[in-house]
Formats: sequence, structure tokens, C-alpha cells
Amino acid sequence: MWSENLAYALTQVVHNFGAAAVLGGAVFVLWPASRLQDGRTFAWLILVAWGAQIISGGLFGLTSLYYYGETPDLSRIAMTALGAKVAAALTGFLLAAFYLIRGKHWGSTGVKRSFQALAALGATALTAAAFLRWFS
Repeated sequence: MWSENLAYALTQVVHNFGAAAVLGGAVFVLWPASRLQDGRTFAWLILVAWGAQIISGGLFGLTSLYYYGETPDLSRIAMTALGAKVAAALTGFLLAAFYLIRGKHWGSTGVKRSFQALAALGATALTAAAFLRWFS
């Protein structure tokens, strides 16, 4: 049981720091003062953080599969929340990547909207995480 708890705890640490960076990075660019000129730096942070979210989220399932031989039995609400988290993570990762590839040519309005969307996706994932946790 010790190794199982350690595996879950370490995965949770990565997941928590990823969640903080995903939302915090986007909000920091937007508020309290706009830092759109630093957008590329924070887009890299957000891209890596979404990647950490995706990988660590998968590791939760793999850890359960390894220790129990099956993934967790999720309620309908928890499964919906998981779907929302996965959709937010994939969309956030792709948006951050797209911004890094094409964002140099965007005006301040496009950059601002991108970070607003990244912040909304981060908030969506964090909100869904609460429902996933408590309705599992």
C-alpha cells in the first residue's frame, strides 16, 4: 500500500502544480495589469503545464490499472467532469501551441483573447476536477 500511495501522491503533486501554472500563467498575463508583451514566455509555461496535466491525468488511470487491475468506476457526473477536463486540457494545449506558432503576427486583441480563453479553459478544468473528485 505504501508504494501505491506514493505513486498517487507524486502524480497528484505534478497534477496540482500543472493546474496552478495553467490558470495562474494565463491570469498573470491578463491581470492586474496586462502583460501581453510577455505572452510567448507564459505560453511556453502554459503549454508545458497542460502537457503535465495530460500526462499526470493519464498516470492516475494507469496507477489504478496497475494496482487494481481496472480503472476507477466513475459515476455519470464524474465521467462528465472527466470529459470536460480532457476536453479543456487538449484544447488548452492546442491553443497554447497554436499561439506559439502563429501568435507573433497577432495584434493585442488576438493575444488577449487567447489568454482569456486559456484562463477559461484552466478554470473549467479546475472546476471539473472538484466534481470528478467528489462524485467518483
